Amino acid sequence: MASKILANLIVMGGGILARAVVQAYRQALTNASRNGVAQETIQNTIHKASKTITEQEARQILGVTEKTPWEDIIKKYERLFENNAKNGSFYLQSKVHRAKECLESVYQQRQG
Repeated sequence: MASKILANLIVMGGGILARAVVQAYRQALTNASRNGVAQETIQNTIHKASKTITEQEARQILGVTEKTPWEDIIKKYERLFENNAKNGSFYLQSKVHRAKECLESVYQQRQG
């Protein structure tokens, strides 16, 4: 009997808590739209996503110079990419990948 009462209390409490969270979230969205915070956040997110990596930043990430041969860049990329895949972070791994993509387009433009 006590377990049945306890189970009912847990279920009812969970429902009340869920409704309170949903109501608080709706109120936060309403407040944000009044203050223009939501639009500003969306604009900042779009702006950051549209940023491209520069050639200089790509060279710094991979630790290469303008005179470094493409084969050496690929070796550095593979080493850094694998190290971050095993022990590092996904963020660093993606930065390494973006750096290689940037330099790849630079080297293709110079050859073609």
